[in-house]
Amino acid sequence: MTGSLVSPALRTRVRGLATPIAVALGHLGLTPNALTLIGFLGTCAAALAAASQAWLAAGVLVLAFGIFDLFDGTLARATGKVTTFGAFLDSTLDRAGEAVVYVGIAAGALAGGFDTGAVLAAAALAAAFLVSYVRAKAESLGYAPGSGLAAIGLAPREVRLTILTFGLVGLGVAGGLGGTTCIDGACVHVFGAGTSTTGEPILGITLGLITILATITVIQRILHVRAQAKEG
Repeated sequence: MTGSLVSPALRTRVRGLATPIAVALGHLGLTPNALTLIGFLGTCAAALAAASQAWLAAGVLVLAFGIFDLFDGTLARATGKVTTFGAFLDSTLDRAGEAVVYVGIAAGALAGGFDTGAVLAAAALAAAFLVSYVRAKAESLGYAPGSGLAAIGLAPREVRLTILTFGLVGLGVAGGLGGTTCIDGACVHVFGAGTSTTGEPILGITLGLITILATITVIQRILHVRAQAKEG
């Protein structure tokens, strides 16, 4: 029992759907490592959009390049170009990309006058990094080799990105966050591009949910490794 929202069967099915697209990209001359770099640059664009409070664009970019992240590994496996360095680069830039997006969200939240949102973005980032760290440390110690821990826990990376996408898109549709306008030294809190006052709760709930689910995932993975240690 993995307790994951993404089953191994679903992962296999999605990879099967991604294979022809990845191979087509390979026919264009793109290598797996090139796809990894393109995906990272795309997440940087999403972070810049979030920092600029272009929330809808940020959500679309997070979704697009979250899907794009499937293609580098899929192309490597389909063409027999799986390398240790490629796996290292993919994992490293995945972590870097996720970090950059949360930093962009924090910057956008601060610019919109939602300081709590910046704190929640930092909390979500910390919890997400713990999910990855627990897996990496466990595998380095010989537990859950290969992708054994990838399917353990409620919120692996793809689930976190899905939640984040819905939150950012919802925030954009709601009209963004509030901000602070100052005239002659008098400052008042106003809302962003739209007239809706639902922006801050949408972002807060999204980041809070990611934090909670990622934390639960960390605990699930620790317990999984503990069970393996007892068996050893």
